Amino acid sequence: MAKDRKVNGDRRRLAILEKLKKAKGPITGNELARQMEVSRQVIVSDVTLLKAVNEPILATSQGYLFMPSAPAAKISRTIVCRHTPEQSEQEMLMIVHEGASIKNVSIEHPVYGDLTASMMIHNAHDVRNFLEKIQHTDASFLSELTDGVHLHEIEADNESILQSVEHKLYQAGILVKD
Repeated sequence: MAKDRKVNGDRRRLAILEKLKKAKGPITGNELARQMEVSRQVIVSDVTLLKAVNEPILATSQGYLFMPSAPAAKISRTIVCRHTPEQSEQEMLMIVHEGASIKNVSIEHPVYGDLTASMMIHNAHDVRNFLEKIQHTDASFLSELTDGVHLHEIEADNESILQSVEHKLYQAGILVKD
């Protein structure tokens, strides 16, 4: 019986890996659970086991992504921002409308140290989905723990896009310089 469960678990993890590899975007844990006919917690455990054997799976706010290593065609930069929670949408839309993506958000917590969360926001649709999740889960932005101060790693195809993002954020009073 235990051997059958192991085989089923191995098959399920392979199926999850294949689905993630073929997906054109993130797949939520709930969607994988529905497809595999298991609980979301089983999916979380399976993904953890896949990550433990170095499968490049990234957990984002939109779901799981298979992220094979590839030559870095994009350039990235870490920026420091400060704004109210109400300005979060404005900040994210300014970044994506200039053609950049938001890879993550980080804060320096006084107890836990550096905390980083993957975002993987590439367009206005991703911004809307992220904000809807914040609202529906009654979650807080990480920046609320640090009086609005946070860092984003952003990436774009070229330096001029990153400079344009910084310029727009600075004009809006969101980018922190010095």
